[in-house]
Amino acid sequence: QEQLVESGGGSVQAGGSLSLSCAASGRAFSTYAMGWFRQAPGKEREFVAGIDASGSRTYYADSVKGRSTISRDNAKKTVYLQMNSLKPEDTAVYSCAADRHLLLPSRSISAYDYWGQGTQVTVSS
Repeated sequence: QEQLVESGGGSVQAGGSLSLSCAASGRAFSTYAMGWFRQAPGKEREFVAGIDASGSRTYYADSVKGRSTISRDNAKKTVYLQMNSLKPEDTAVYSCAADRHLLLPSRSISAYDYWGQGTQVTVSS
């Protein structure tokens, strides 16, 4: 069983930046594709960014491409999401997720096996 714990959320003004972290507890972290998802009030959870197990391939939703960077440190068992030029529409609960099976991160929620509890990001105008 893998436990994921997010941190780094908070409140910022539009145009600001936040760096989210997701720390894993298990030994197999370096074999997992990882993803960041978000869910805004009244909306469905959506894919934000994904990274393969080695950290060499990254993927982004169009809504955050060019403003966000996903990265990972397998030695620290942590995946990061750096978000810049934040907009009010980025306001959501951000969750990280781990996929045990696929080599590349999926944009599909159902592909992921483990989820963190989420961290709130609030962007004010």
